[in-house]
Amino acid sequence: MRYRATGLKAWRVQRISAVYLVLFATYVFGSLSMHPVHGYLQWRAWVASPAMTFAIVVLIAALVSHLWVGLRDVLLDYARPAGLRHFLLAAVGAVLAGIALWAVLILVQAQR
Repeated sequence: MRYRATGLKAWRVQRISAVYLVLFATYVFGSLSMHPVHGYLQWRAWVASPAMTFAIVVLIAALVSHLWVGLRDVLLDYARPAGLRHFLLAAVGAVLAGIALWAVLILVQAQR
């Protein structure tokens, strides 16, 4: 089985996604502190704006890739035997794909 991001590539994915996650959290905290959202309709309009939707999609990709690299490294290091490791990697991949799909479906609903 071939694992996509290994070595320096995995390190870059971890660092770039971590930086984006921190920047996004800082932006959201600052934005909501200065301009509080009062009610569901304002919240939905804020999330449905094109720039915010794009930022959230990038957030989902960054979060899922960050989780994948971290959990994959732990499983590769500690899960023995190989059959168990492959099963756990597939399970983690399926769960992360499900989380990403669920988040995108929520964003699509917010656009309506």
